Amino acid sequence: MSETETGTARETAAHDTVEAAVRAQLNKALGGVRGMVEAAVPTIAFTGTYVAAKDVKLAVGAGVGAAVLLLLVRLAQRSSPQFVLNSLFGIAIAAFFALRSGKAENAFLPGILLNAGYGAAMIFSIAVRWPVVGFIIGSVTGDPTAWRADPGIVRLCSRLTWLLVLPCVVRVAVQYPIYLADGDQSGLLGTAKIAMGWPLQVAALAAMAWLLARGRTPITPGGPAKSEKPA
Repeated sequence: MSETETGTARETAAHDTVEAAVRAQLNKALGGVRGMVEAAVPTIAFTGTYVAAKDVKLAVGAGVGAAVLLLLVRLAQRSSPQFVLNSLFGIAIAAFFALRSGKAENAFLPGILLNAGYGAAMIFSIAVRWPVVGFIIGSVTGDPTAWRADPGIVRLCSRLTWLLVLPCVVRVAVQYPIYLADGDQSGLLGTAKIAMGWPLQVAALAAMAWLLARGRTPITPGGPAKSEKPA
């Protein structure tokens, strides 16, 4: 048996239902509480510094510095730097937009556009009956597309994907009008970004956990899962 097949077998043994696999994989994708905090800290540093000093360059330095410090802590602990690197990449793009224009609020435009893109892509995946959450199941079973053979699994994955879409839609609906408003909106945008970051994600995950807790859909390694309606 190859290393890939062995890893797949271990994942399947650890998660004998679709619901358990989705919960575990989503938590892994977000990096848990620490990963979500690390994503928020550079934004807090950038926004707080700009509101206090009204200096774009100083605020950018604070945001990037916070991300680099978090990265050094990860490296010192010899833990995965994946989520800090994601945060550093994000603040670097935000810094580019802010420094190029000289306007602090432009640091938040990439995040707004990214959420709009994610939301549109996930809605499209639902419309064509390839909901993105389905590939989480595929990553556990070892077959990326077998889950589509069961209409019940497709419906479950579609509902779960909608729950991931909602935070993206809410962020764009709230933050983009603020961005378009007259005057310096960086303080308000920073507050909205922080408030709508991990809190909204946690709310979405809680809703997904509630939905997943209602059923037990067994995973069939190498083949489609068979859905079971909750009692």
